[in-house]
Amino acid sequence: MKLITSVLCLSVLMMSVSCKNEPKKEEVKVVEAPKPVPGTPIKFDSSKRYIYLTWDDSPQPPGTRVCMNLFRKEGVKATFFSVGMHAFDFSRKRLVDEIRNSYPQFLLANHSYTHGFQDKYKSFYNMPDSAIKDFLKNEQELKVPVKIIRLPGCNSWVLDGEMKGQPSTKKVYEKLDGLGYSVIGWDVEWRFLHGNTPVQSATEMAKEVNEKFEDQLTVAPNAIVILAHDRMFAKPQYADSLTRFITILKSDPRNVFETIDHYPLIKYAVKDTINKK
Repeated sequence: MKLITSVLCLSVLMMSVSCKNEPKKEEVKVVEAPKPVPGTPIKFDSSKRYIYLTWDDSPQPPGTRVCMNLFRKEGVKATFFSVGMHAFDFSRKRLVDEIRNSYPQFLLANHSYTHGFQDKYKSFYNMPDSAIKDFLKNEQELKVPVKIIRLPGCNSWVLDGEMKGQPSTKKVYEKLDGLGYSVIGWDVEWRFLHGNTPVQSATEMAKEVNEKFEDQLTVAPNAIVILAHDRMFAKPQYADSLTRFITILKSDPRNVFETIDHYPLIKYAVKDTINKK
């Protein structure tokens, strides 16, 4: 009996020593890739044509939701120029949050808080200080992550080293330039009637895009900014037209869809509050 006990004790001791001598397994740490930051510069491919889908006046359900779902399904990027006064309830605010949190596929940008004093453009641009306050309020209320603005009701541009637009808006876009903002106009507009009915067909829109590229009539070479409005695509037949338009563009291997913070001539777009040096 004593012999058996001794053998058992010896076996336990040997197992203990063996376990202590085994090398410890190193813990594998999973390092998550850093989340992309809006406004970070990208490298452009000169053989590609860059397409910027820019949709104005969100949140405007159901059109905004229809467009977001469609863009996700098609795997294309888009920018939503949003209006603070349109985010007047919880569901609409959540829609804005979803756009902002969906980067890098979607980018949230600034389209003023009141949409130019509720479309009173003459008054809006005649009072540049009030207009600037309106843009800054929109940026704060919607937590817009980039210093990129589209002026309501007007096709004006403030880029890196270049400003142009309607004379009536000059005082406003010059002030925005002094504050470090970029202002984005458009090369092609998908026009509408009666507030929300698209004018051009998908084929006509694709033709306009290709002609602009071929004739080199875009503000930046090999880059085109397309303007449309969320509400235009709320109905199924118009959503189908948008799908068809994107399908036609995707069929050309030269075409790349990007968000407007990656426009070639844009200033460095990240807000100082987000990217402190």
